[in-house]
Amino acid sequence: MSKTRPATPLPSYAELKARRDGKPPGSAWGVFGADDEIGTINLLDAGRVLAGIGEVVLGEVHSLNWDVTEPSPNPHRPCPVRTHIVAPGIARDDSLSPFPLQYSSQWDGLRHVETGGRFYNDTDPARVDDPDSTTLGIQLWAERGIVGRGVLLDVAGHQAAKGAPFDPGSRFEIEPSLLDEVAADQGTTIERGDILLIRTGWAGWFQQLSPAERERRFQADSPQAGIAPIEASAAWLWDKHVAAVAADNVALESMPVSMEGDRFLHFKLIPALGLAVGELFWLDGLASACRADRRWSFFFTSAPLNVPGGVGSPPNALAIR
Repeated sequence: MSKTRPATPLPSYAELKARRDGKPPGSAWGVFGADDEIGTINLLDAGRVLAGIGEVVLGEVHSLNWDVTEPSPNPHRPCPVRTHIVAPGIARDDSLSPFPLQYSSQWDGLRHVETGGRFYNDTDPARVDDPDSTTLGIQLWAERGIVGRGVLLDVAGHQAAKGAPFDPGSRFEIEPSLLDEVAADQGTTIERGDILLIRTGWAGWFQQLSPAERERRFQADSPQAGIAPIEASAAWLWDKHVAAVAADNVALESMPVSMEGDRFLHFKLIPALGLAVGELFWLDGLASACRADRRWSFFFTSAPLNVPGGVGSPPNALAIR
């Protein structure tokens, strides 16, 4: 079982880019130990759990999990179908089939993406693809949970309030300067080890579309608002030293994604930095509550499924205010 390690001090992104120790520039390989398998989740120590608990004032609970059949139709994965099972006079059961673990609200585990022929912390793809291996598996996050202080940056709400709303179904790139602007407007301070949630408004927008509009506006190459897929975004997230980042769109970054050249943010975040990335979180209800009392931090808890060797998982996430 991977242990949480102390991580003081952490290098800056500029220092990671300048490394000359045989590790790829811009990678955090070795930062949490040569054999580390949980990446930035190491930052969630007992102090961060207590910091999260300290944010609870109202006892108000918000589920951050979208309906497991949303978004549907989905051009990337088959939709789960529930089967109702009847044992007459005794009990009822049910099942989901298929059940892609990265269909709806999800964490992308450290097995999800490789870059330069290696996974996080210089892991050989052969270890990941070995059917008997659990290296970098989602079970390592499940065993300890993803628990701490959460903060929400409501980009969609901020833009609407200042008279510059954007269509979540367009390629609106959220650059670090805008994230800083939203944080300043909200009076939000991002602390080391926070779980950062970013609201683009995409999930709520999609849910309101008619079936015909869903089909038309959600294709594999459809545009979508999200974090700008530039190195400055990776640098900003690393230098904030967040333990995890999640959004309410398909890929965290803006869509369509390009895996050519240097424009795929996933390559920088997951295999290079070991950052926990969440997608398709349901954030509209939480955003409304935070906006009402201008309080954007909360206790965050997530229990990924304990799937040995799993690539991803539904988050089973809650925000408690």
